[in-house]
Amino acid sequence: MNFTKAIKSIALIGFSVASVAHAELKIATVDMNKLFEGYYKTEETQKEINVERARVQKENEERLEKIRTLQDKIQDIRKKIDDPSLGEAKKMELVKSFEETKQEGIALDRERREFLERRNAALMEKTRDDMKIILDELNEVILAASKADAYDYVFNKTAVGGNQVPFLLYSKDAVDITEQLSAKLAESAPAK
Repeated sequence: MNFTKAIKSIALIGFSVASVAHAELKIATVDMNKLFEGYYKTEETQKEINVERARVQKENEERLEKIRTLQDKIQDIRKKIDDPSLGEAKKMELVKSFEETKQEGIALDRERREFLERRNAALMEKTRDDMKIILDELNEVILAASKADAYDYVFNKTAVGGNQVPFLLYSKDAVDITEQLSAKLAESAPAK
């Protein structure tokens, strides 16, 4: 009796696998890179990032200009120190001024570097956060379209694995829904 149940179970499993194998899967692909780059929010975000990057660069240049001014002042003091007609007291006063100005320049440069590091790190974090929000929005649109069109699987045809090998190597009859999704995303774009 156990043997008969086992045979029936194996036959049932075989029929189930065969029916699943014969069922047609509805598969689509999407070019996430193209979708991401063509999305109006990506362009807006990139513009905001570029404005912030330019602001950081401008502030960095202003700080560098102060440092250059101090370097010029240091050079002037050094020339005065090297003057042989200068008295010892005046020379000591200039050496002290030279050292103070040099330390001020070092402190300003350190402060500038720390500023640049902090602002660039903050900018990178903001960029990463903004891009994640955009990718989440794109994933929602893809998911909604996939459910609406009853796709079993939707693959990102531009995805690559950790070793830089494309995730999707071949797709024979998969429908590419990138243009359809791009058009849907463009509908939500504000008028220019």
